[in-house]
Amino acid sequence: MHTIHSRRFVMTTLAAALLGIAGTAFASSHREAPGITKSPKVDASDFYMFRSYEANRAGFVTLIANYLPLQDAYGGPNYFSLDPNALYEIHIDNNGDAKEDLTFQFRFKNTLADLKVPVNGVNVSVPLLNIGAISNSDNSALNVRETYTIDLVKGPRRGGVRAAVTNAANQATFQKPADNIGSKSIPGYADYARKFIQNINVPGCSTQGRVFVGQRKDPFVVNLGETFDLVNIQAPATAFDPAAEDKGLDALADKNVTTIALELPISCLTSNGEPVIGAWTTASLRQARLLNPNPKSDNNSASAEGGAWTQVSRLGMPLVNEVVIGLKDKDKFNASKPVNDGQFATYVTNPTLPALLQILFGSAGVKAPTNFPRNDLVAAFLTGVDGLNKPKNVVASEMLRLNTGIAPAAKADQKRLGVIGGDNAGFPNGRRPGDDVVDIALRVVMGRLCVLNIGCKPSDAVSGGIDFTDGALQSPMQFDDTFPYLKPALPGSPATIR
Repeated sequence: MHTIHSRRFVMTTLAAALLGIAGTAFASSHREAPGITKSPKVDASDFYMFRSYEANRAGFVTLIANYLPLQDAYGGPNYFSLDPNALYEIHIDNNGDAKEDLTFQFRFKNTLADLKVPVNGVNVSVPLLNIGAISNSDNSALNVRETYTIDLVKGPRRGGVRAAVTNAANQATFQKPADNIGSKSIPGYADYARKFIQNINVPGCSTQGRVFVGQRKDPFVVNLGETFDLVNIQAPATAFDPAAEDKGLDALADKNVTTIALELPISCLTSNGEPVIGAWTTASLRQARLLNPNPKSDNNSASAEGGAWTQVSRLGMPLVNEVVIGLKDKDKFNASKPVNDGQFATYVTNPTLPALLQILFGSAGVKAPTNFPRNDLVAAFLTGVDGLNKPKNVVASEMLRLNTGIAPAAKADQKRLGVIGGDNAGFPNGRRPGDDVVDIALRVVMGRLCVLNIGCKPSDAVSGGIDFTDGALQSPMQFDDTFPYLKPALPGSPATIR
């Protein structure tokens, strides 16, 4: 197995020029394609897969799919429920053939309590999500209650064997916590939300897993504003600047997101001695939607949905649909399956981002790599890196790949640059919340793997040693060391009552 060591080079501050030109968000997958901007509830923003690093949980893999990005915490009165007319899925390929072998399907239901208060002798329905404090022991003041079910499909998503995932009491319906309205409505939100972490019985698996679905602080860190303004940040520097990577430029610092998190035993995910698994998340809507000109008084009849499930969102490796896929094909990529990724191969073998960076910063000495086809990027994005996370019999396809045979690193020992930082338990061997995938991706696309003699040679990438960064620091220290690892959601009102 190759052990990939880090090297320190001069540091620059740079963001993705492609996005400033294309006009899409340089967040892992926040509003990344024209079509998904119309359906934010099914917009997958980030996907993670890693060996659990919580104490005594090293025999498990954690998968996290985040949806409905850019949530302003104060977004009442409806806040941010998931779509009851959508199908949210996490797919796992455990033999390298680019087809799902295990699929966890999540469906949501919103139940209106229709709470009323007396006004002049008449009980009148309230316009708010709650009319009093909410706690784990008493949610009677909550006006809309969100629940969900989980099905496991073994084999193809269509035609496979389906069975329900249940909780410790063998019930198939799970409760979702209310969003963080504020401290007056939900005192001690972190403790309240923690009670919704539940043990689960996975069909065919003798060891229980865990699940959590609920609002969390958006874990992604990225500098957006300057990127959109024609990459209005300083050009690459020639001297090392230790402050360049942490300029406090996180545009998502005040945003929440909705998290679907699973923790599953490794033994229930791998197959036939192959330690590498691949995974991705998708969301689908019904093919037809008919708007109702006369909705009923039930909070769920504004439209009628019908027809076959139609995939509208897809996310595996971060940043692929943002900085790799051309604008004209972004919706097409969201609707596609990994087994058909040959149609997008040119975007990986002949990427546009390095060329754009050379145009914008050529005067500062930035040059795009010259090795074509870019086999280093094929390894990073489509097959896994040989000796690290490449399955024995792999079909080139885009997904997050994890070698479950590599031990997890405790939070204190994790390197934010993952594999190129000398930490083989990190990105692109899976992805942990604290992996700074923006900085990693910028360095890899400009040839860092060539510098490390992986898929190309140093002379192919004269700028491969530059420590490109967007100035927004992503670090393992920003996260918890217990499941579901992401920080609790930011409150919609100040923590203290004024």
